[in-house]
Amino acid sequence: MRQGWSTLGGMAWTTPRLDPDRSRRRLQLLAELAGARAVRQQERPQRVRREQLRQLIATRRRVTG
Repeated sequence: MRQGWSTLGGMAWTTPRLDPDRSRRRLQLLAELAGARAVRQQERPQRVRREQLRQLIATRRRVTG
C-alpha cells in the first residue's frame, strides 16, 4: 500500500462541485489565458528576427563606415 493513502481511513475521494456559472467563467478565463500565451509565443520569433536584423545593419554600418 502506498504511503499517504492509508490516512484516508476508507473515505471516498470527492471533489467539490462548482456552480455552473463559476465553472463556465473559469473555463472562459483559461481559454483566454491560453490564447494570450499562444500570441506571446508567436511574437517571440518576430522579436528575435527583428533584433538580429538590427544587429546585422549595425555591423554593416560599422564595417563600411
